[in-house]
Amino acid sequence: MLSGRRLDLLDPSPFDIEIEDIAHGLARVARWNGQTVGDHAFSVAQHSVVVEEIVAHLRPGIAPKWRLAALLHDASEYVIGDMISPFKAALGVSYKDFEARLEHAIHIRFGLPAKNPVEIKKLIKEADKACAFFEATQLAGFSEEEALGFFGAPPQGYDLQITPLSAIEAQARYVERYRILAEAMGTVAGADAWHTE
Repeated sequence: MLSGRRLDLLDPSPFDIEIEDIAHGLARVARWNGQTVGDHAFSVAQHSVVVEEIVAHLRPGIAPKWRLAALLHDASEYVIGDMISPFKAALGVSYKDFEARLEHAIHIRFGLPAKNPVEIKKLIKEADKACAFFEATQLAGFSEEEALGFFGAPPQGYDLQITPLSAIEAQARYVERYRILAEAMGTVAGADAWHTE
């Protein structure tokens, strides 16, 4: 990683995960394989910030730790999003198991339970689909009817106009949201984040 950390892909340690590495990677992973309109791809980092915002809209007053879980919902893609060579070498392992181990390490690193409660998982999935609806209709060439068929209707009272950001802007916005949520949780944004409840 650019931070200098070495991440064991088969046995990821929370000690080797840094928010800056996640933000950097996700800001450079394109949603829709980059098949979107605009000067910039719509990055997974920007998507994640929107999903966190939708979670807060769907559940006003939700605890900051669950908003952080929403922000981190695709965090594993900072490593596996582009099918890097070490990941290809590891494909003998079940993809879902591989992804789950990485997600667990990320959650522990940032003071979250290794696995989200079912209710939170469903809430994040609902927000994820809502964001995908807006992405599909505004960026990826879907008609509203097609998007409704794939993703369902977005939540009432929530509207989104997407302007894809540059990688640098998306990265900065992701880190900023992390720091705000970490502070709200009372965790340290740096090395001791996983020690707090």
